[in-house]
Amino acid sequence: MVKQMRSIRTDMADESRAPGTGARMIQQQGVQDGIRVEQDGDEQVSITRVHVVSPLGEQNTGKPMGTYITMDMPGIRDRSRDLYEKTCKMLARELENLIRLNDNDTVLVVGLGNWNVTADSLGPRVASHILVTRHLHEYLPQEVDDGARPVCAIAPGVLGLTGIETGHIIKGVVDQIKPALVIAVDALASRNMNRVNASIQLANTGIAPGSGIGNKRIAIAQETLGVPVIAIGIPTVVDAATIVSDTIDLMIDGMMKQSPTDSALYNMLSNINRDEKYETILNILEPYSGNLVVTPKDTDEIVEYLSKLVANGINMALHKNIDTKDVDRFIQ
Repeated sequence: MVKQMRSIRTDMADESRAPGTGARMIQQQGVQDGIRVEQDGDEQVSITRVHVVSPLGEQNTGKPMGTYITMDMPGIRDRSRDLYEKTCKMLARELENLIRLNDNDTVLVVGLGNWNVTADSLGPRVASHILVTRHLHEYLPQEVDDGARPVCAIAPGVLGLTGIETGHIIKGVVDQIKPALVIAVDALASRNMNRVNASIQLANTGIAPGSGIGNKRIAIAQETLGVPVIAIGIPTVVDAATIVSDTIDLMIDGMMKQSPTDSALYNMLSNINRDEKYETILNILEPYSGNLVVTPKDTDEIVEYLSKLVANGINMALHKNIDTKDVDRFIQ
């Protein structure tokens, strides 16, 4: 019986690959693998759009067919106001390109996660900063600007706090208010420490809360809710085994560069199976650390900062009259 290798833990589509496919990353794959990749943006905010276009693409990525947009902004940790506003605008643009709505369609924004755990609190914090207008459309329609769409927001908590599956809570709300679209915001896991608190991913395929840290719940997707779902997330943690694995990879690559290509050492290093190496690291660490994930020490401040950035992008995308001059204007 062949043992199934565990893939490196990540929610980021352009980092994904099926176990056994070697070290290839999405950026190196082409449309012949069922994947189409587009690059955009600039040095400050680079954008990678991954389109999974066939069942073969699903096999190669472990992701359902759809569009996955990753925005990398490594300088965002420096808290530059110009970059902050630029990223808000670019996020709004990418979100607008995924939205297919009429002007008066209602949108439900769902902040997934546990507000008591900083690294998992992105979703609830974003929900608290959303410009909600559905109640105004219902009770004070004469006071609502033409460009203000009906928007509502909830932070349903997590199973451990409520005793109810998050998907069931959201389904109940969707059945009652019947939105045309759900935008789900959640904290993610990355396989790259440089991306933690410095990247944003959008997807039109929904999201499975907790999947990045091995705690999979009911998917928040069109198949379960009956309406389109766009997921927005920021990686706030990285798996400890991934850090160890990447460190060893750097050591291997460095040793290979220093070794003659015809040497026994070079041949040994080049034949190391990277999937088996990761599996070995997991087996070694699990008795001591379990499902250990790592997050930077300044997570408190940066998650609040990024939650406002995401909320600004959503507000700008949903309400016609809000643009860069209104950044942070409606943030509580």
